[in-house]
Amino acid sequence: MKRYIISFDDGTMNIPDEDLEAVGAAAHAVVAAAQSAGVWIFGGGLHTQQASIVDVDGTIRLGEFPETKAVLGGFSLVEVATHEEALEWARQMAAACRCPQEVREIMYDPLV
Repeated sequence: MKRYIISFDDGTMNIPDEDLEAVGAAAHAVVAAAQSAGVWIFGGGLHTQQASIVDVDGTIRLGEFPETKAVLGGFSLVEVATHEEALEWARQMAAACRCPQEVREIMYDPLV
């Protein structure tokens, strides 16, 4: 089995206030289906906020990483047999959340 992160950028999920409840229900339905299928590991949405950056020397500062403007808005971690299966879960999440989803395989580490 392989693990994948399915994620979307903050700002791509532009939902009118009157649709938020329906989008939340649709997203929760996909999560419930993934849980029932036994592929769900963990996930959730992230508050839009300034990131706290902890440097290698332990210094803490506020701000984005300078090399990117993209900020993670939410994610799902799934464990599935194939890349195609991960893409299918991402398709369902994209439809529920009404925004594109990025799919990336998590590197296998036998020690973790």
